[in-house]
Amino acid sequence: MKINWGTAIVLVFIGFISFILFFVIRMNTDKKFEHDLVTEDYYKQELAFQEEINAEKNAKALKSNITIKKVSEGLLITFPEDINSKKLTGTISLYRPSNKKLDFQVPIKLHSSELLVLKNKLIEGRWNITVNWEHENTSYLFKESFTY
Repeated sequence: MKINWGTAIVLVFIGFISFILFFVIRMNTDKKFEHDLVTEDYYKQELAFQEEINAEKNAKALKSNITIKKVSEGLLITFPEDINSKKLTGTISLYRPSNKKLDFQVPIKLHSSELLVLKNKLIEGRWNITVNWEHENTSYLFKESFTY
């Protein structure tokens, strides 16, 4: 049986469209390729945006801000030394853009000006850190992206 060139072109188009549809359906139904929002409560976070801006301004007005350093034990977060670390409260949020299951929070409980996040909680790759802390009824916010 001979196939003319018109039939061959139609068969190639049908094959190509089937190939594309297979991958579109697979990406939308397979749990391995989930495409979630950046955060679940996006709109609620937008409403508190002005408070975030004010807290970031407060942090930038300090003599020295928070520093983050990668050490052999994990991630060392150093708070400003001119602030009494025993009166400091807040949370440290570590956010993994590629996988929300790796996100976690650490409450801030300091005995010195340093806090260590152990390396067994961190895997290699890009992380976003948000340190939301309060000292003497003043809110401070520190945000940074880093690669561990």
